[in-house]
Amino acid sequence: MALRRRKPGQNFLWLLLVVIIIAAIYSFGSRVEQVRKVPLSYLQVQYQEGNVERIVVEGNELIGLLRNGERIAATKEATANVKDLGFDPQKVEIEVKDLDGSRFWTDLLLSLIPFVLIGVFLIFMIRQAQSGSQSALTFGKSRARLHDTSKKKVLFEDVAGCEEAKEELVEVVDFLKYPAKYTALGAKIPKGVMLVGAPGTGKTLLARAVAGEANVPFFSISGSEFVEMFVGVGASRVRDLFNKAKKNSPCIVFIDEIDAVGRQRGAGLGGGNDEREQTLNQILVEMDGFEQDTNVIVVAATNRPDVLDPALLRTGRFDRRVILDMPDMKAREAILKVHARGKPIKKGVDFEHVAKITAGFSGADLENLMNEAAILTARLGEKKISEHAVDISVDKVMLGPERKSHVLNSEEKKITAYHEAGHALVAHSLPHCDPVQKVSVVARGVALGVTWFLPEHDRKLESYSKFRDDLASMLGGYSAEKLIFGEVTTGASNDLERATKLAKAMVVRFGMSEKLGPIGWGEGSESVFLGRELAEQKNYSEGTAQEIDGEISRIINDAFTRAKEILSKKRKTLAKIVTNLLKTETLTGKEFAHLAGHKAKKLSNE
Repeated sequence: MALRRRKPGQNFLWLLLVVIIIAAIYSFGSRVEQVRKVPLSYLQVQYQEGNVERIVVEGNELIGLLRNGERIAATKEATANVKDLGFDPQKVEIEVKDLDGSRFWTDLLLSLIPFVLIGVFLIFMIRQAQSGSQSALTFGKSRARLHDTSKKKVLFEDVAGCEEAKEELVEVVDFLKYPAKYTALGAKIPKGVMLVGAPGTGKTLLARAVAGEANVPFFSISGSEFVEMFVGVGASRVRDLFNKAKKNSPCIVFIDEIDAVGRQRGAGLGGGNDEREQTLNQILVEMDGFEQDTNVIVVAATNRPDVLDPALLRTGRFDRRVILDMPDMKAREAILKVHARGKPIKKGVDFEHVAKITAGFSGADLENLMNEAAILTARLGEKKISEHAVDISVDKVMLGPERKSHVLNSEEKKITAYHEAGHALVAHSLPHCDPVQKVSVVARGVALGVTWFLPEHDRKLESYSKFRDDLASMLGGYSAEKLIFGEVTTGASNDLERATKLAKAMVVRFGMSEKLGPIGWGEGSESVFLGRELAEQKNYSEGTAQEIDGEISRIINDAFTRAKEILSKKRKTLAKIVTNLLKTETLTGKEFAHLAGHKAKKLSNE
């Protein structure tokens, strides 16, 4: 790191300050010995009695050194002589010091200390003002970072689980590397690529792979870095960013979380001169202005495409929209293998099985899973990551760490065991519920216990029969508490919330109510400017709203009735499951299936 050189004037000021401090210390040190002030007559009496050994004359001050080691000082008149005061040089040693020497310069330096300190303070304030003016001049400059391609790169081979998205971006990189191949056919370079996907699906990782693969400059910036509280700063930074990009063209500009600046205009907040809207307007102009053939590709990422301004998404600005879905089972297996690189893995770790039990995991979750497995292995003092460490890490990532200090009393543990066993037994007894993977009464996160279901395959569509059985399984814990203990506890609150939300979606969004028919109730603009619920548009009357509430209640009550009937018929099986669960605290899917019997089969016409 290069050191900043000081200016000559700064060195002189610091040297002067050091000299003054040293002089002050010297002067202070020379007066450390205590000198007692006395009248002149007292010094004369001590001389006459023979107690004075030596007299030092410093101007108008007489310092007498007594034979007992004490030092006394008296002041004489300016015109008085030592002999006139009665002191005989033949009887006592008299030393006269010259005040025009070091004492004069010492006193002078000491008197200059306040002025020097004031000067140093003024110089400091002037430098601060100058640096502030310089930062004000650079306030409108872009804060985009130009990535060094010589460092360790992330390549497309390091990105797994999104092959279609990689194909789109490989084509963009190839266009930048070999533009003549495309321009010969009249093809134009795309202006922008919008990466859309849920958090953790690999949008930023793909952008890093583009930077690694492309031998062109790569600028990256976050959408929030454009907008400041000062008017015009965002637009100025956009202009500066694109000017830098044009000077380095062909190049790629990556804007992460573009929804921070690209939200819909005219939302009614901030007025017509809103700073964010000015910034967005400048982005629109830069991406599709009068200048052509600039060879600058903008890659943006967002997980909220629904709030982006339509003008930002139109063809000519973001020509391509790349969708990154949550990875399926094969993609999860590939992602796990990528993140297992460089980690010692024991033989027998089945990544296909891990991919199967991690349904719903994003790429970031899978990376965290392998990292947690490595951390656990190191904590246990082992050399290689085992399947056991991976299984524990799956539980930790999905459900949170074990709360070993959260000890339940026997009654609470029994209630929790019946609650979780109720979920599992109802799901096991219904044909459309997913198989039970694990039942546990070990507290994790905010949950006192957990019942974990393993889907047989990844689903893209859900049916009414599946939803109906899932609702009964959700209310299995509530029903078990009601059946065994005659009352319910607060442990069922999350189950009731999830069940109510699913039942409402069945009625309002999916048209699964025979009474209300195949109608989507509520247009659901899902605007985020004034809140989802406030901005939601309703296309039904209050009477229809009452019917919707009635259908939701009917669906939930039907699920509760089914769950209670199943548990009433299988009460002995429920008790047997709870007994084993209280002993071991955790039942695997095989152990639970052995206790609960055969899984209900789907009907042939389903």
